[in-house]
Amino acid sequence: MSNHEAVRPHCAEPPQDLTASPVAGRRLAAVALVLAALNLRPAVTSLGPVLEEVRSTLGMSATVAGLLTSLPEVCFALVGFAAPRFARRYGTDGVIAIGAVALAAGLVTRPFASGTLVFIALSAVALAGIAATNVLLPVVVKQRFPDRVGAMTGVYSTALNVGACAAAAGTVPLVRAFGGRWEAGLGSWAVLAVAAVPAWLVLGRRRSASAVRAPGPAVSDGGSGVRISRNPTAWALAVFFGLQAGGAYVIIGWLPQMFRDAGLSAETAGLLFAGTSLLSVPLSYPLSALAGRLRDQSALAAGLAVCGLAGFAGLWAAPAGAPWLWAMLLGLSNCAFPLALAMIGMRGQDGATVARLSAFAQSTGYLISIPVPVLVGVLYQHSGGWRTPLTLMAVLMVLQLVAGLVAGRDRRIG
Repeated sequence: MSNHEAVRPHCAEPPQDLTASPVAGRRLAAVALVLAALNLRPAVTSLGPVLEEVRSTLGMSATVAGLLTSLPEVCFALVGFAAPRFARRYGTDGVIAIGAVALAAGLVTRPFASGTLVFIALSAVALAGIAATNVLLPVVVKQRFPDRVGAMTGVYSTALNVGACAAAAGTVPLVRAFGGRWEAGLGSWAVLAVAAVPAWLVLGRRRSASAVRAPGPAVSDGGSGVRISRNPTAWALAVFFGLQAGGAYVIIGWLPQMFRDAGLSAETAGLLFAGTSLLSVPLSYPLSALAGRLRDQSALAAGLAVCGLAGFAGLWAAPAGAPWLWAMLLGLSNCAFPLALAMIGMRGQDGATVARLSAFAQSTGYLISIPVPVLVGVLYQHSGGWRTPLTLMAVLMVLQLVAGLVAGRDRRIG
């Protein structure tokens, strides 16, 4: 089956007339890209360290808390599907600006929630803003930096990981600085969200002015004759994205418990988990930049899956035998996330196709990922140990490897 179809003329993207100086426009876009990426995870990673206090204040049950922790994946999947449609109407930059406003509003108001349902609803508002931005940042990279897709994907992937780690590590100290008020510590991350709004409002306004001079949709939902849902490369990307996300959420949710059950202290388990998270910060940029220089990323995708397979196999065989090695291997495996984003940007022929491909791959991928950490928990509870869940993760890593080999091939959609 051919992956190349003619682009219909009425779907062509209008030229970007951002400023009198193209260099200035690219610099503004780069700054806005980094600011948006810094905000893609603090709303999620800031909650875990104070979840116990939030539950106590709001009278939140453990079941509802479980629902709250799965809310990001649900929002990322459902809202992500609609992002290209909004982008067609308001422009990519305009939708990201709206998403930044929604994120800031959700973060500012949820600490003042009067009950559990209001807290969840305001969290959903913030997550909806993140979900739209998740899908559309690869489009921004494709449109504004077509000659540096891999490198710029690495830049914003690194910023994303910095924001995630900062919120995870900094929320509790902020709570202490504000006299033990979790509301202030959690709401402080709204400052970072507010900081991202002006740049995207400027870009969105300039994009709208350009559209008036050269009418046409910024991102078309029908950017090519290809039906994304019937394209094998798109499905390979979706499966690869979903399995790497599922593995990442298992590591986030269960890795410290695995090490503690192996006899390691809570402090050591926490350090090991932090190691897996921090490893992605210095590696995201060089990995994405390397992917951008390669026509075929299959070997990279397979290599990261092998790292994950080795890490889970090590936990299966001797979790306390070489814990730092297993943690580092799993940290390397988590670098499949920036690679997946880079491949989405490179597989699409143009910005319109990247928008549809990003929405499909990320939203379908998050739907695939949702059951994985839940299933691991069920197997752990019923088997009384980690070998059965880890066997499942090894099988999923093999499937991720296969999907990565297909997704990484030098194919263009559109």
